[in-house]
Amino acid sequence: MTNISQLLTADPVHKEILKSAGRIAERKGLSVYVVGGFVRDTLMNRPTTDIDLMVEGDGIAFAAELSTELQLGNVVVYERFGTALIPGGPVEIEVATARKELYQPDSRKPEISAGTIKEDMSRRDFTVNTLAVSLRAEDFGDLFDPFGGLRDMAGKRLVTPLDPDATFSDDPLRMLRATRFAAQLGFSIDPVVLDSIQRQAHRLQIVSKERITEEIIKTLRTEKPSIGFDLMKQTGLLPFTFPELDMLSGVERIGNKGHKDVFLHTLKVVDNAAVLTPKMEIRFAALVHDIAKPQTKRFEKGKGWTFHGHDEIGRRMIKKIAWRMKISNELRDYLMLLTKLHLRPIALAKSGVSDSAIRRVMLEAGEHIEDLMILCRADITTKNPNKVKKYMSNFEHVETLMQDVALRDEMRAFQSPVRGDVIMRELKLRPGPRVGIIKQAIEEAILDGLIPNDYDAAFEYMLSVKDDLLGSDSTEI
Repeated sequence: MTNISQLLTADPVHKEILKSAGRIAERKGLSVYVVGGFVRDTLMNRPTTDIDLMVEGDGIAFAAELSTELQLGNVVVYERFGTALIPGGPVEIEVATARKELYQPDSRKPEISAGTIKEDMSRRDFTVNTLAVSLRAEDFGDLFDPFGGLRDMAGKRLVTPLDPDATFSDDPLRMLRATRFAAQLGFSIDPVVLDSIQRQAHRLQIVSKERITEEIIKTLRTEKPSIGFDLMKQTGLLPFTFPELDMLSGVERIGNKGHKDVFLHTLKVVDNAAVLTPKMEIRFAALVHDIAKPQTKRFEKGKGWTFHGHDEIGRRMIKKIAWRMKISNELRDYLMLLTKLHLRPIALAKSGVSDSAIRRVMLEAGEHIEDLMILCRADITTKNPNKVKKYMSNFEHVETLMQDVALRDEMRAFQSPVRGDVIMRELKLRPGPRVGIIKQAIEEAILDGLIPNDYDAAFEYMLSVKDDLLGSDSTEI
């Protein structure tokens, strides 16, 4: 039997946790294993962020004792599933009771009963996640591989431990996990498994939107996200996970003029973003930046295909998408902003740069200006080297101007130097829209470079334009 004790204990933090679990198992006369992703990632020399323990016995009681021994405080108990979370340490630890599960066809909530380690492993999604390692002193490090996980790991294949129809019928989310693991691990999905996913894709409809969104975000965090999204498309999962993305596919031609396949372009932009930044939010913005192109596609004689307004329409669409996907308000607003602005720096780079235009983009983007520029760089997908060279020269000039620290700080805190109370006092106005008109005029003058961004200049400008803006008889008080 394969023993991986040296791999398990190479990290001192992991060693302390696993050895402590082994000592408790010895005292209680229980079989305890470290299982799943931790074992898989340890064998693949991938970083691990949590530890899953499996107990043939009372997992909740075991978790309480382990937390005490590690001096980590209270545990979070999930009584129905016989699991407990120990969240206070350097890595998150989950302890579960080995169990069997029985699913009803229309639900992801199983009927649960106690089981053996082999029964528990059989309910897992893929064989590479069915590996378990004993933590008892007498056989510490012995690898338990009931479903050929090592073989499939070596072959870089995603295979289900049982018939895939049964595996996916029990929990349809596993189909989406297959596409995510393919991107995350660089594995292929077994043809029999792919066929099963294609036949059962519709069953994702019973999965909560939160869980689907979680898998999409995990896919975006992978080294090459396009692998996962392309597989969602191929298997028919995309209409049930992100239907707006599914609609991006295809090329229409009139005469000799066609347009890009927006789905393929989007995947390229997402992969470009993944190379440029680990930040998931920017990658998500890349995924949705052209989401409104199908709705705005028009053919104009002499011009060809246009997508006028897809930035603004896309911004509005994201509001509805975020509600459906249960995305946080903070992420929703971020995606809406970057979608709205994603054409602006590109337009500057194409048409030449003015200080006024730079200030306006920086003002609207605010603290996300660097993220916007990364998204725009990722959006450069042309294969024409001459276009790339010419465009990048202008684009880098725009970036250089935006990196001016003083200008960036000024735009971050930008507002009219003459505040509303001064406007009302000096112009004898009551609170209302007219005060806003004056403030906006001052701000526009500063952005256009007509006046410097200081109080005296703004005050004089206010006095010079008040009659034109408010009428000669502007006094209200």
